[in-house]
Amino acid sequence: MTSWGRIALYGGAAVVVGGVAVVAAPVVISAAGFTSGGIAAGSNASWMMSCYAGATPAGGIVATLQSVGAAGLGAKGVVAAASTGAAAGAGIVRTMAPNED
Repeated sequence: MTSWGRIALYGGAAVVVGGVAVVAAPVVISAAGFTSGGIAAGSNASWMMSCYAGATPAGGIVATLQSVGAAGLGAKGVVAAASTGAAAGAGIVRTMAPNED
């Protein structure tokens, strides 16, 4: 594969997986129990909150996930999800693509 072909392959994988990550992140967070109506009873989110005896720290993981579940990712969240997904996509393709060097 030419270097341009390899760049196109990695870039394409990065765009696709980055886009999927942006769409999937809110769905996964909501499925874990962080909803717009609060933390769902009996969910993974409620278990996480119980680990803090109900007193979750401001800015902590539970508070952040609940914020995303209630209001969405926001600009910073979209950038974080897209860049993490893009890096993962390019990395996966790199390990799977044949090395012709």
